[in-house]
Amino acid sequence: MSTLSSFRSSAGSTLISIWLLFALPSHAEEPHEDVLVTNPALSLQQVLEQTFGRNPQQYQLQARDSEAKARQASAGSLLPKPAALSLTHQNDAFGSGRGEREWQADMEIPLWRAGQRKARATLAENLQTALTASKQRLLLEAAGQLREAVWEVQMARKQLELSTQRLQTAEALEKDVERRFSAGELARTDLILAQQETLQARTETIEADAEVNHAHHRYIVLTGLDQIPLKLEEQQSPLDTYDAQHPLWVEAESKVGMSEQERALTSLESRDNVQLVLNTRSQRGPFDNAYNDSIGLSVRIPLATEAQRAPQIAQAEIQVGQAMSERERLRYVLETSMHEAEHNLGVSRKALKIATEHHALAAENLRLAEKAFQLGETDLVSLLRSRAQAYQAEHAFNLRQIEVQWNVARYNQAVGVLP
Repeated sequence: MSTLSSFRSSAGSTLISIWLLFALPSHAEEPHEDVLVTNPALSLQQVLEQTFGRNPQQYQLQARDSEAKARQASAGSLLPKPAALSLTHQNDAFGSGRGEREWQADMEIPLWRAGQRKARATLAENLQTALTASKQRLLLEAAGQLREAVWEVQMARKQLELSTQRLQTAEALEKDVERRFSAGELARTDLILAQQETLQARTETIEADAEVNHAHHRYIVLTGLDQIPLKLEEQQSPLDTYDAQHPLWVEAESKVGMSEQERALTSLESRDNVQLVLNTRSQRGPFDNAYNDSIGLSVRIPLATEAQRAPQIAQAEIQVGQAMSERERLRYVLETSMHEAEHNLGVSRKALKIATEHHALAAENLRLAEKAFQLGETDLVSLLRSRAQAYQAEHAFNLRQIEVQWNVARYNQAVGVLP
């Protein structure tokens, strides 16, 4: 019984091994890698133009441009509304039957109200102004996305560089400890500690490399480019706050003006236009073979009450109120963004100053610790502790440098300055 069970277990293991051999790929798939080449001849402005052209909101801008042109055409048209043509025929074939016939053709021509053409033209101009402001706002938004993307790449690359340096140092230390362990100078526990340090550094490097790949991918999707400028640093804008030329504020102001002009036009067009009616009539009386032709002229004056006009005017007032509310809400957003950008930049500069001092001290401490370890005056644990402190200080120093430049870019974004 025991032999049979052993055979079954062995046979099952063999079948599983055969299935895995054919089911698994013959080689491990290489992970996808997004390569991003640094191009010294490429500028942030050029990348921004490419990013702006790829923005999906371009379709909205094109539609609004068509609307503005249509409004301009409407303001320049001969008539405020399409003319209408009607044809009327009347006879007594099913009535008295005396041969009475009448044909009449009417043309209804709407006339411009006082100030209506000018109001339409002004609204068309406001639409063009708002469209230009929206393009500048979209360009600034694209600049903000680009700034975040390039500094994410820079931060991830620096993290990978530091992790690689740590791995190289750990591998060198492991070889040295292994040599001294073989010579009987160090214990087995020291070798294990060195090996653990190498494994930890290798894991960190793999993770950092993955973050670089992710940052590259986000940049490529945003810009459509596989190249990134070498120079990413920006000069801090001399503006100490946003002003009336900020693209977001200009767009908000243009929307308020456009809604107010829309309200004025609605007030005019809530009443129907006066219509001039031209008609021609051909009429034949009873028992008369001859037709009498005549031409007539009439005026149609619509009589609209305030109650009938009120819903349209009220809707226009709502649009004005919404535009003004959005403008005031934007004021709070811009003020908050300005405060945060200024505060974060100041904090990052102070943090960089501290990190610089810490970096210098940690480097000196590591130099002394390595010298002491080589002379046998200290153990490996103390050396690894000093190396960890030095690595953290190096890491903080380099990343703080990037944070300062990143926050300069965010400051410029807050005041509405393009790279």
